[in-house]
Amino acid sequence: MSALLALPPVRGRLTANAPLAPLVWFKSGGAAEWLFEPRDMADLRDFLAGLDPAVPVMALGLGSNLIVRDGGVRGVVVRLGKAFSFATAWGDGQTMTCGGGTSGILVSSTARDAGIAGLEFLRSIPGTVGGFVRMNGGAYGRETSDVLTACVVVLRDGTVVTMPAEALGYSYRHSELPKGCIVVEATFVGTPGDPAAIGAEMDRIAAERDASQPLRSRTGGSTFKNPAGHKAWELVDAAGCRGLTLGDAQVSEKHCNFLLNLGNATSADIEALGDEVRARVKARSGIDLEWEIARVGEPA
Repeated sequence: MSALLALPPVRGRLTANAPLAPLVWFKSGGAAEWLFEPRDMADLRDFLAGLDPAVPVMALGLGSNLIVRDGGVRGVVVRLGKAFSFATAWGDGQTMTCGGGTSGILVSSTARDAGIAGLEFLRSIPGTVGGFVRMNGGAYGRETSDVLTACVVVLRDGTVVTMPAEALGYSYRHSELPKGCIVVEATFVGTPGDPAAIGAEMDRIAAERDASQPLRSRTGGSTFKNPAGHKAWELVDAAGCRGLTLGDAQVSEKHCNFLLNLGNATSADIEALGDEVRARVKARSGIDLEWEIARVGEPA
């Protein structure tokens, strides 16, 4: 379809059959039928407004918490670049506006410099603001829903709307954002704080994360949601899955709620290993682990 699909003109970059493996943490998976990197919000808005409504659209951030299946992703994958990567403090000591392509490190560092406390946990999440907002990203006892006041999204038809946080239907690692929309901006609120104390808390979080998670591996981050009253890693460990392998896919020995690509694992290997872990946990504990990592695209 990519060779024949009539696409609207763009001012950014539009690439056919674009490999996605280099853009995701697992370094596996197929290609996007089309990869669109808009120059600015007007470019994104106009493109979506002119795109055939039948063509699926998916946003891609830093590619963590994501399995791209080996057959690739049909339709258009939208990846926000520099124009959408910004973090601006309002000057009131508690509010920030950030672009949808902004990393958690930039958000938290800007908050620190502006003396805004409460956003330190974003330092530990390997993603962008758009992903945090969509998935209610969280860590160390806090979630996006705790600090988000509103977001700006471009709907699938190109309409730009501002949505208050209470309209997003937040629950654990879930929102009810409209399908196919792209988060282009978010407003966060914290509390006035001392930059040195905020920095110290960020350093503590970074050190704890480095000590407990396999950050230098090809991984997708936290694989399964924590069931109510349980920790996913403890259930995986109790089911004897620490270090379990399937081809070049492995359950991390350092943190067994992480799956690893040891080198040449396919996305099918990684997903199948995750399903095997789920089956073993179910057999031992009776608990159905839910995927936290998104799995997109088609099998090879």
